[in-house]
Amino acid sequence: MMWKYLEQLSFPLSEPEYLEHLDQVAEYLAGWGAIEQVESYIQKTRERPRQGKAVSIPIDLGDRASEWLLEDF
Repeated sequence: MMWKYLEQLSFPLSEPEYLEHLDQVAEYLAGWGAIEQVESYIQKTRERPRQGKAVSIPIDLGDRASEWLLEDF
């Protein structure tokens, strides 16, 4: 979620807007069946976000991953 705002001095969303955005992300994760993967990764990783660096969380979408792959360019 942070990559879009990386190294910006200001954050363009209000607190309610940001919380709404987090709800949308949670809906995607639930739809993908990835909530347990994310929770497990957060609990196990030693990485921590810091200024200028986000923590990437890999999500295995299984067969659904093919929805985002292009066969021909």
